[in-house]
Amino acid sequence: QVQLVESGGGLVQAGGSRRLSCAASGSILNINDMGWYRQAPGKQRELVATISRGGSTNYVASVKGRFTIARDTAKNTVYLQMNSLKAGRTSVYYCNADITDWVSQRKIYWGQGPQVTVSS
Repeated sequence: QVQLVESGGGLVQAGGSRRLSCAASGSILNINDMGWYRQAPGKQRELVATISRGGSTNYVASVKGRFTIARDTAKNTVYLQMNSLKAGRTSVYYCNADITDWVSQRKIYWGQGPQVTVSS
């Protein structure tokens, strides 16, 4: 079994910062791309950032320069550092990971999605 466990959600003031973590555990052979998505109330889930196994990153335009995605390969963990958070941008943040397990089954896994509430 493979699971992703996220942490770091909560309340933050507009202009503030928050760091999310997502740790993968279980019968993991290899982790390829990892990423973060978010979903605001009443809206579709959108991609925020991705990071490849080699460390290449991509960001949605709205967060470039404010958010940073990083990963610790040894810990099977991906992080999202969020700075200059904007008021009214409350969202549930989901991490995901492209994981190959010990029986060579490759699958996309999702975290449980902690909410980040940005207050004005």
